[in-house]
Amino acid sequence: MGVGVNMKVIEQFLQKEAAPGILLISATILALLLSNTIMSPLYESFLHIPVEIRIGSLYLDKSLYHWVNDGLMAIFFLLIGLEVKREALEGHLSSLKQIALPGIAAIGGMVVPAVVYLAFNSNDPIAVNGWAIPTATDIAFALGILSLLGKRVPASLKIFLMALAIIDDLGAIVIIAIFYTTDLSTLSIAVALISLLVLIALNMFGVTKKAAYFIVGTILWVSVLKSGVHATLAGVALAFTIPLNAKDKHKQPISPLREIEHGLHFWVAFFILPLFAFVNAGVNITEISLHQMFESVPMGIMLGLFIGKQLGVFGFSWLAIKLQLAELPKGSNWLQLYGVSLLTGIGFTMSLFIVSLAFEDDQVFQYTDKLAILVGSFMSGLMGYLVLKKK
Repeated sequence: MGVGVNMKVIEQFLQKEAAPGILLISATILALLLSNTIMSPLYESFLHIPVEIRIGSLYLDKSLYHWVNDGLMAIFFLLIGLEVKREALEGHLSSLKQIALPGIAAIGGMVVPAVVYLAFNSNDPIAVNGWAIPTATDIAFALGILSLLGKRVPASLKIFLMALAIIDDLGAIVIIAIFYTTDLSTLSIAVALISLLVLIALNMFGVTKKAAYFIVGTILWVSVLKSGVHATLAGVALAFTIPLNAKDKHKQPISPLREIEHGLHFWVAFFILPLFAFVNAGVNITEISLHQMFESVPMGIMLGLFIGKQLGVFGFSWLAIKLQLAELPKGSNWLQLYGVSLLTGIGFTMSLFIVSLAFEDDQVFQYTDKLAILVGSFMSGLMGYLVLKKK
């Protein structure tokens, strides 16, 4: 009886919109507790567990930390790619009218935080690489907070935030592809291009077997991983080739894209992202002084997220509406739009991911960069919640 009741409670929790955000917070708190207690050596050992896959002369030898960031996060980006394609073809991004406000807001939400960060760090050749860290939005956290507010926030604003976050993620993908690519391997890139062409051919010839896409997609991921281009981009490329609408052998309509998206959502929300948070958010704050947090990199990140994001999103939205390029979301007011703009400063997952690309040496800024992400995201989430609750 007790087991049945517990399972029902767990199922009810997993069905809540706020559940992914709660798990992310829990994973973050656990990582912080472990990294700031006598358990710190055990936590570090866990991160650096060696994991090797070898097939003949081809081998992948990485720590658990890198497998999560380069491997599991590729699945996260696969899900993002599927969402972008579906929304662009028949969802909230399928018409100019629908995309206008979130599109303009997303541009502001990327440009202004980057400018704020560079204002603090433009003279440091190492620190300048982190300009993209405060440009991201963590959709799981932001939507989780909106769900806690219930009917206080109109559905139109939730759609606005979802569309903005999707465009934001697409911007992050472009940024990673252009600015965070290392020395390139010609052979690996050639294999990746051939794999991509095969995936496109599968789509064009109406292949609906998901296994075919996953097999070629795995080859694509390995070749991209070895090429110097970040491996997560393979997930996006794979997503864009999977058919949205097709017919099976009985001529019945099916959607391989929706099936994969539905199947991945649970694992990404309740396993991959919490695990990512756990291995990336473990900052030893006992070794970070208040003085260090006022240095240029952490200040650029904190203010980029907390000030830059709200100014960029709200400012560009206000301008677009005043110029009649877009309309205020139906049933909402300016204060609510401002509250949602504050929530976009929750960078968390994507910001932590970009910081791992921007600064390959985790200790180059004594982890103040990661702590700054946590602080900036917390302030944005708290203020956004308070503003929207006040409504």
